Amino acid sequence: MPIPIASLLLFFLVVAATVPSSRVAAADAAPQPRGFYINCGADKEVQEGSIKWVPDAAFVAVGNASKIDKPNILPVFSTLRHFPDTTARKYCYTIPAVKGSRYLVRTTYFYGGFDGGADPPIFDQIVDGTLWSAVNTTETSRRGMSTYFEMVAQAQGKSMSVCLARRPDTKASPFISTLELVDLEDSMYNTTDFGKYVLTTVARSALGVKGDIVSYPDDQYNRYWAPFTDGNPTVESHSLISPADFWNLPPARALKGGITTSRGKNLTVQWPTLELPLASYYVAFYFQDPRTASPYSWRVFDVAVNGKDFFRGLNASAAGVMVYSNMMQLTGKTEIVLTPNATSPVGPLINAGEIYQIVPVGGRTITRDVVAMDELARSLKNPPPDWAGDPCLPPQNSWTGVNCSPDSPVRVLSLDLRNRTLSGSLPDSIGNMTGMQTIILSCTKLSGPIPDFSSMQNLTALHLDGNQFSGPINPSLGKLINLRELYLNNNNLTGQIPASLLTKPGLVMRIEGNKLD
Repeated sequence: MPIPIASLLLFFLVVAATVPSSRVAAADAAPQPRGFYINCGADKEVQEGSIKWVPDAAFVAVGNASKIDKPNILPVFSTLRHFPDTTARKYCYTIPAVKGSRYLVRTTYFYGGFDGGADPPIFDQIVDGTLWSAVNTTETSRRGMSTYFEMVAQAQGKSMSVCLARRPDTKASPFISTLELVDLEDSMYNTTDFGKYVLTTVARSALGVKGDIVSYPDDQYNRYWAPFTDGNPTVESHSLISPADFWNLPPARALKGGITTSRGKNLTVQWPTLELPLASYYVAFYFQDPRTASPYSWRVFDVAVNGKDFFRGLNASAAGVMVYSNMMQLTGKTEIVLTPNATSPVGPLINAGEIYQIVPVGGRTITRDVVAMDELARSLKNPPPDWAGDPCLPPQNSWTGVNCSPDSPVRVLSLDLRNRTLSGSLPDSIGNMTGMQTIILSCTKLSGPIPDFSSMQNLTALHLDGNQFSGPINPSLGKLINLRELYLNNNNLTGQIPASLLTKPGLVMRIEGNKLD
């Protein structure tokens, strides 16, 4: 499982008061960063510097908004959305995306005792069909702080879903304060196969930097670079730094500082400071020589991580360089050792670093089934509250009434919404779910014509009894070679019964209570 970033990176509620006025002015002049910035539970837009936070009503159909009355908190933390419905398997935000594009997903939580409890609930968060992590903000909440989580993922369709879900130990309503979906460049982190993996942020730091978190507008992608210093000497760069010269486009301000040591000495840095579970990680280090560029001055050293070679003969030029590993096994404490070349006139240095845990994608329901289920959800009035996000995944959080295949490709196999207070109609696209075996929609208030089911050759049972369907019985039903149960009784159907159904062997058909000839 991914490391909960809550225990690693904290965003102080008083951050607005600690930002220098010059940076606030620069932020006001900067354009809105690309993406969606959603203020959960809000009823109006909130402007923070150059970022406009929008209400969440357009992205979520369930949950309740609550206000938090606490002094000295950021406006975006003065509201949240919580989800008290214990019957729902998940509660989802759906955000427009460009298929194949890469995004930074960030969720932020500030409890504030909104429900009168002593401690916040523990619950899960899910992106599309991937179980991301548990959300446990107990410790940060006791210190009056917020907690955030980050993931880099690729959109598999025209939208991305970010969902919360109860766990067996969830005792109160899951909640969320803000949600961000930031559009990244295709070149960023592109050595990762995002069709198979997502990256969850473990640490991202500006080394040798003191003070505030480096973020937007310094980082045009609104990544958070936490300041980090240790007992080693620090140095500040006076050279011009261009983010375009570095892979992953780090902000120049995150590279302005560095951790270094004297000529001829090894530089040892323990970063991040926490112990990592055994897993695969994406690791990136950034280096930039703060001195004026000169052909007679160089800074060359080897880089090792936990005693293993990471990069040999690295030349940290004034223009800067980035080195990475896209699938590195790590566990426990992480020790970075920089060993200088014997002829290097100055000691080694390091300016910034990023570590992400590599997490396999949890899968995705086959696209034709996702599209058909989404259209069905839109055609129904009062669908189950968890009908958003991936209909099948994660398996324990599939949509209410939906059963799916256990293996890839994941298909919808059955639909059972009997005796629910539904209304609306069945869209023609329901017939595209060719893996469907049973459809049980008895005793609801569905109306309209019966669509064409002829593509559902795996269908064995279709129960539409006790509804308000009208028009003729669709003759496509007679083409279903595996159909054994057809319940159409107690509707408003008219016309003749198709001969293909009357002569179909092994079919149990119920048609009473209609106006058939």
